[in-house]
Amino acid sequence: MKAVRQQFSDTMLAVGGEDSNLVVLVADISHGILQPFAQACPGRYYNVGILEPTVMSMGAGLARVGLFPVIHTIAPFLVERAFEQIKIDFCYQKLNGNIVTVGSAFDYANLGCTHHCYGDFALLKTLPGIRITYPSSPLEFDVLFRQAYRDRAVTYYRVPEHQHGVEFQASDIVLGRGIRVVEGRDLTLIATGPQLRTALGARERLRSLGWCPEVLYLHTVRPLDERLVCASAAKTRRVVVMEEHMRSGGLGDEVLRCTRHIPDLAFASASIPDAFVTGYGSYEEHCESLGLTPEGIVSHVRERFRMEG
Repeated sequence: MKAVRQQFSDTMLAVGGEDSNLVVLVADISHGILQPFAQACPGRYYNVGILEPTVMSMGAGLARVGLFPVIHTIAPFLVERAFEQIKIDFCYQKLNGNIVTVGSAFDYANLGCTHHCYGDFALLKTLPGIRITYPSSPLEFDVLFRQAYRDRAVTYYRVPEHQHGVEFQASDIVLGRGIRVVEGRDLTLIATGPQLRTALGARERLRSLGWCPEVLYLHTVRPLDERLVCASAAKTRRVVVMEEHMRSGGLGDEVLRCTRHIPDLAFASASIPDAFVTGYGSYEEHCESLGLTPEGIVSHVRERFRMEG
């Protein structure tokens, strides 16, 4: 299976060949896999080095003269270290830009919390007009990037190491729209990123307990597909959101905000608590400890909706 990061490289090469205004800037990450783009598009690829605020400001300068910049490196260094430049150089100036990160929440598990980034959605949502995507398959990245990269807005692409493994049609993938993966009637499981795999695994276990869960997948966190979320929540009145993000400010908060008018709604969050994920284990070990597994989701359902099964 092709990695989403490799698809990022392939998409840059393809789009760069079609659009001479696409420029890619990296901060010493993915330099090897982007060489095909660098060679095919001379003068439009820059490895700036470990200077994340600088690479962000350079990207804003390119946008100011009408180019379409793509800025890329590890999530915590680009989102957290260069946050002021995203805020002032891009968003305040109302410029277009594309921020593509790798590392996701704790993909770099073996490097510890210096390389983790659990609060990027929350931080970026403080900036007016920014769009947040979490494409967790190669097709999703390619389709979402092509839809958005020329828009007069900043679009964030959180590229994960792990994938959900579900094959969608390109026509199903639209920026700002979620996907109803499986219909159900008494419980809504909402997933973003690789956790769609967890949601589908949990659904099978819950069915054996008498539940009929509906599964929604949101590759776009902002703008949220409120119509899809609210329709499902109003039908089932029970919602579990699973995400590789800290509990504060993530997708769960967005879901709660848009469903607050639904009476008797019960909600559970399977996410990262407001604490550092410590230790140097694997991605899978972190998911296990956080309850981001099918068994963990079943436990959430039993504890939060204990009268139901």
